[in-house]
Amino acid sequence: FQLTSLFFLSLLYLVVIALEEKIIVSKLGDNATLSCIYQGRELHLKNLRVYWQIADDQEECSVVHAMISGQDNESEQCIHFKNRTQLFWDRLENGDFSLLLLNVSQSDERRYKCVVLQKTEYTRVIHQAEVVLSLAASYSQPILSGPVRNGDSTGEEVTFSCRSGNGYPKPNVYWINKTDNSHLPPSELKITPHADGTYSVFSTLKVKATSTMQIECSVENKILQENLSANYTQQKQSGSSIESNKNLEKNGKGAQAASIISIVIVIGLLAVFTCWLWRRRPSKLVSYTGNE
Repeated sequence: FQLTSLFFLSLLYLVVIALEEKIIVSKLGDNATLSCIYQGRELHLKNLRVYWQIADDQEECSVVHAMISGQDNESEQCIHFKNRTQLFWDRLENGDFSLLLLNVSQSDERRYKCVVLQKTEYTRVIHQAEVVLSLAASYSQPILSGPVRNGDSTGEEVTFSCRSGNGYPKPNVYWINKTDNSHLPPSELKITPHADGTYSVFSTLKVKATSTMQIECSVENKILQENLSANYTQQKQSGSSIESNKNLEKNGKGAQAASIISIVIVIGLLAVFTCWLWRRRPSKLVSYTGNE
């Protein structure tokens, strides 16, 4: 009976630990808070030991942060975490043993374990929690370049290109034919890592041109649940656009006719003015002859 009870309590303990596991998402270069909260009675720091460690037992150094009897202890802390970890001292006595990890990078993307021990008559574990830290960075708005079609290239093979950058982790890239929402396989997909740990992505799509083309390039960041897209649309000249061209042509002819009429009016005015001057000239000559 005792063995059965112990086994049952062990299973219950494992279930509680599983429920305590959390996933924290942080952006590269930001500060991340690894959560570890004990819902129990009031605590005294002098009786507590708090250990944050890497959950993977294969690591040579696993100590991320340690607090013993109300003081930080850096004697066994891994070099990678030196001067990069902080507890929230004003929250400890309330059971909040969360850890602040500064300036996170890809090497911090791990599973962490928080262990809280209390020493009274004997030392015992009063709380454990696991936190998975996932890192991410938003990709830039995709830039989609399509073919330049001056004439009717229906049936010819055309190429689209799509690029985006400064994101993490590696993205998913989708090409979509928006006329029927079907997915198209990329002709090329190149993901390039950068020194800061982020990635840039470049993809091309080759398809047969149609009279109406609506293509979308989508870059997905699963961790951030971001999906950025760019669209290309080129339609065959419609009746309305043809009618618009006809109207423009009519307007052009109307403007030409108006110009001709204006010229005719100006010529007519000049002719009238010339006649008026000519009629005044003989009268002046007669008057002059009379005075002689």
